[in-house]
Amino acid sequence: MDYLLTDEQIMIRDMVEKFSREEIGPQARENQEKGIFPQDIVKKAGELGLMGVAYPPEYGGAGMDFMSYMLAIEQISRYCASTGVIVSAHSSLCVDPIFRFGTEEQKKKYLPDLCQGKKIGCLALTEPGAGSDAGATKTTAKLEGDHWVLNGTKQFTTNGNEAEVSVVIASTDPAQKTRGISAFIIEKGTPGFKVGKLEHKLGIKSTSTAEFILEDCKLGKENLLGEVNKGFKLSMVTLDGGRLGIASQALGIARASIDDSIKFAKEREQFDQPIANFQAIQWMIADMCTEYEASWLLTYRASLMKDKGLPYSKEAAMAKLKASEVASFCAAKAIQIHGGYGYTTEFDVERYLRDAKITEIYEGTSEIMRLVISANMLK
Repeated sequence: MDYLLTDEQIMIRDMVEKFSREEIGPQARENQEKGIFPQDIVKKAGELGLMGVAYPPEYGGAGMDFMSYMLAIEQISRYCASTGVIVSAHSSLCVDPIFRFGTEEQKKKYLPDLCQGKKIGCLALTEPGAGSDAGATKTTAKLEGDHWVLNGTKQFTTNGNEAEVSVVIASTDPAQKTRGISAFIIEKGTPGFKVGKLEHKLGIKSTSTAEFILEDCKLGKENLLGEVNKGFKLSMVTLDGGRLGIASQALGIARASIDDSIKFAKEREQFDQPIANFQAIQWMIADMCTEYEASWLLTYRASLMKDKGLPYSKEAAMAKLKASEVASFCAAKAIQIHGGYGYTTEFDVERYLRDAKITEIYEGTSEIMRLVISANMLK
C-alpha cells in the first residue's frame, strides 16, 4: 500500500522497521518473560525522534505528521507490542494533551524532554469504579487558596511506574459529573503523589500498569491543564488520538502473526510437503491478510482525517474496533497454523495472542467503540 504514502512516510516507516528489527526484536522475548521495561530502547527511540514524531521541532518533536506516527507504532509493535504501547501511551496520552491544551509555559516546560524521550509520560484516567464510565471519577481536586489539593486513587495507568510527567484527571465539581472534571499535570516526586501496586498481566508484560495514590497532593494553579471543568472533553479528544495509536499497535501484532505464519507454513513439512501447500492453511492466511489490510485502511483513513484537521472520532473508533479484533483473530490463526508448536513459548505467536487481547479493552473497549460509532451514525 505504498502508493497511499508519501516518500517521507515510507522513509520513516522503513527506518523504524529497521530499528525495530535490529534493536527491539532481539530483546522482546526476554523482556516479556522477565517483565523488563526496555529503558535502553526508549532512550534510543527518543534519540531517533520516535517519542515525539508528530510534534513541532520547537518543542523537541520530529515535526512529522500523524500518519508517520501511525506507521512508526505499527512497525515497533510488529516486533514488540509492549514497546509499541509504551511509545503510544507516552505520545498520545501525555504529550498530545499538553500540546493541544497546555499554556505556552507548560509546553516549554514539559514537551522538549518528553518529545526527546528524556522523560516518560502517561495519562491517569481509570479508577477502580470508573473505567468506561469516566463520569464516575471519584478522585477530587479542590482549590484551597493558591493550590489545588488532590485526593483519590487511579488504576491501570500504562507507563505509570516510569512516568515522570503524568496527566491526571480529577473531579473539581462532583455534582456536575462529566461537566465537573478537570485535568492536571503532576510530576514524579510531588509530595502526596505515589505509585501503588503494579498489575501482573496476561500480556504486554514489558510495560508497567500502575496504581496511583493521591493523598493531599498539593499542586500550584499552574498545574491545571486546560480549563476548569473541561477535563472530560480534553480526555475524550485525547482518547480519539490514543485509539489510533492502539489500532496501530494492533496492526503490528496482526502483521507479525501473518509474517510468522507464512514463514512457518513454508518451512514446516507434513505428508512429504510444506503445509503451505494445503488449502486449509492457504485459506487461513488469505483471511488473515484480507482482515489486516481492511483494518490498515480504516486506520489510514482516520489518521488522514486527523492530519487534515477533520472530525475523526467515529473513524478512530472504527479503526480501533476493527484492528483490535483483527489482531486477536490473526494471532489465534497463527497459533492454529503452528499447531502444537504455537502453544509453546518456543515460538512468538503465543505472545502475540496474549498481547492482542488488551487492544480490545484499553482506551475504550470494543463495546464502547460500538457505542461511539452508533451514536455518530444515529444522531
